[in-house]
Amino acid sequence: MSDDADRLAVMFARRLRAEGLTVPTGSVALFVEALDAVDPLDGDNVYWAARLVLVKRPEDIDAFDRSFASFWLGRTEDSAPGAETVDEGVAVDGAEPTAATLTAERPSTDSAVVLYSPVEVLRRKDFGDYTAADFVEAQMLMARLRATTSMRRSRRRRHARGRRGRAPDIRATVRDALRTGGEPIRRAWYEPSLQPRKLVLLCDVSGSMDRYSHALLRFMHAAIAGRRRVEAFAMGTRLTRLTRELSSRDPDHALERAGVTVADWSGGTRLGDGLRAYNDGWGMRGMSRGAVVVILSDGWERGEPTVVAEQMARLSRVAYRVVWVNPLKASPDYAPLARGMAAALPYVDEFVEGHNLNALEELAEIVSR
Repeated sequence: MSDDADRLAVMFARRLRAEGLTVPTGSVALFVEALDAVDPLDGDNVYWAARLVLVKRPEDIDAFDRSFASFWLGRTEDSAPGAETVDEGVAVDGAEPTAATLTAERPSTDSAVVLYSPVEVLRRKDFGDYTAADFVEAQMLMARLRATTSMRRSRRRRHARGRRGRAPDIRATVRDALRTGGEPIRRAWYEPSLQPRKLVLLCDVSGSMDRYSHALLRFMHAAIAGRRRVEAFAMGTRLTRLTRELSSRDPDHALERAGVTVADWSGGTRLGDGLRAYNDGWGMRGMSRGAVVVILSDGWERGEPTVVAEQMARLSRVAYRVVWVNPLKASPDYAPLARGMAAALPYVDEFVEGHNLNALEELAEIVSR
């Protein structure tokens, strides 16, 4: 019930917020995990999972009980949670379901359950058309994206257990020989260790990207919260490192910190200067070496496109792969005519869309190749 759990958890959180409860997005994501872990047909399990995760103050318990009875059990009066037999549960498009079909006892006769799931609609919906509620629901879907890069050989070595490696491990061989009277019956070997490649995310936060930058920053937060060796930067008229700000587990708190840190939000675009600042300050000093670098931008450039080409050439020489994500690419009549985009395209390994959740899932797959 993964998709249903996402939807019902978000709707219930909205109901609690309408009652005056403070429900952070991180608590909603934790409630989704709890719904996957408990029996959804046991009303008591769902009640206590929701209460432990979503209620922060004792004075909110009464309002929580009323909301739970109304939303999950379909009751209008104040009552404690309990089992209730439901023969048919229908959720209508655009209306909040009571979710009784998930918390009620199984009826003795066959029951017909019809649940409308807006998840697929949300996946195809353009980020520019998102509402605030859509972003809350999409955050949990983004949290499940695993932007895991491919593995590479490290300079560090590890023991080759049970097989012949590339270099002999003299110390381990001598240690094992002490157990057999000094005879090296079994030889130990080293082999190269593997570690994931670094992932570097550069997001354009200029005015032309305003419809998409908020959603893409949420994707960047999910990537940083989900794994190590991820770096994040914002590019506008200047370059701002956001790795520390987006490392918080709470996405709302992380985005709030990022908004305070980025001084040129929704301003102009200087991709060439931003790429130069990244290459000089971090990229050529080791951050880009062997890494997967993802640039999220529409390619509009106020400066000279020759600077973009020059810096993209420098980046492509040290990075393992360069991926450019352009939300405008989803338009059927799109052509890379913007000066910055045209200058950067010869140095890009993958040119993909980034306008909705489906496109970001494709991006996660490309990064992990």
